[in-house]
Amino acid sequence: MDAFAYRLLAWWDEHGRHDLPWQHPRDPWRVWVAEVMLQQTQVATVIPYFARFMARFPDIATLAAADEDEVLAHWAGLGYYRRARFLHAAARYVVEHHGGRFPQDIEAAMALPGLGRSTAAAILAQAHGLPHAILDGNVKRVLARYHGIEGWPGEGAVERELWRQAEAHTPCERVADYTQAIMDLGATVCTPKHPACERCPQQVDCAALRTGRVDALPTPRPRKALPVRRTVMLLIEDEGRVLLVRRPPVGVWPGLYSLPECPTEDAADCPGRLGVVVTEALPVLRHTFSHYHLDIEPRRARLKAPAARVMDEDGRLWYNPAHPPPGLPAPVQRIIQQYCKRKTT
Repeated sequence: MDAFAYRLLAWWDEHGRHDLPWQHPRDPWRVWVAEVMLQQTQVATVIPYFARFMARFPDIATLAAADEDEVLAHWAGLGYYRRARFLHAAARYVVEHHGGRFPQDIEAAMALPGLGRSTAAAILAQAHGLPHAILDGNVKRVLARYHGIEGWPGEGAVERELWRQAEAHTPCERVADYTQAIMDLGATVCTPKHPACERCPQQVDCAALRTGRVDALPTPRPRKALPVRRTVMLLIEDEGRVLLVRRPPVGVWPGLYSLPECPTEDAADCPGRLGVVVTEALPVLRHTFSHYHLDIEPRRARLKAPAARVMDEDGRLWYNPAHPPPGLPAPVQRIIQQYCKRKTT
C-alpha cells in the first residue's frame, strides 16, 4: 500500500462517512443502485430516493419484473431518466443471463446498460473488495490536484493519465474502504470550491497546494454559452381537472407524463388543433439542462367541446392538479404548483 492510500485510509477511519444507507449492508444490489443514482447527483439528494427505491425494489429480480412506468415514477425528481431506464434494462439482463446475480467480472459488468468503467469498478470494489480503480468526478479532482495534472479531465490524454494514477494508488487490501474514502475526500474536503486543504491528509505531497494552483486544478471545461430553446405548455382544464399526455420514448423526459406541448413557432395554431382556447398566460419558467436552457411558457386553456374529444388517444389522462400523479418532470410539477397557487389567490 503506497503512502497516498495509507494516509487516505487513516483519514477515512476517523473522518469518513460510515453511515450511508448503501453501506449497511454493502451488497452488490444496494451499491449498484446507489452508484447509478449518484451519477451527477449529490449524496444528500440521493438518500431519500434510495430509501424509497429500495423499499419498492429490494432486489434485482423485483426491479426486473416491474413495469417501466412504476420504475420511472420512483425515479421522478432525480433527473437524468436514462439512468432509470438503463438500470431497469440491466436488471432484466442480469436476471436472464447471470441468474439474477451481479457479475463479478469487470468486462461483464461494463457490458450492462448504463455502466461505464468507473461505475462498474466501484460496484465490484465496494461489494466484493475486488481491486479495481475508480475515476468519478471527485476522484478526478483529487488526483488532478495531488499530481498537478493540467488539462480538462474530459480530454483523452488527461483522462488516461488520471486512470494511470488511479490504478497506481488503488491498494489490494481494504479496497471497499479505499474506494469510499477517495470519494469522501473529494466530496467533503477536496471540494470544487473552497477546499479544506488544512484538513486534507494528502496536503504534505499535494502538487496543487505546493504550487498555489488548488483553485486552478482540475482545469475547467472550455466554456461556451448555453443555447436557449422555447416551448409552450398548455394547462388544459375541465371541471377542475388538468390533462396530461405521455411523452415519446426518446428525447427529453422520455416516457413520462407531462403537459401538452406546442413549439413556440406553432403556438398560435396548436391550441386550435387540440380543440382548446387559451385563457391566460402564466409566468415563464426556465429549466436548465446540461446542454441548453429551456424557457417554458405555460398557458391555461379550456376545451371547446366535451373532454371525450381529447381522450381518444392512448397516453392521455385527466387528474386533479392538487394531487398530481408520481413521475412528473420537475419543471412540470413547478408549473402545476404555480397554477394551483394562482387559483387560490
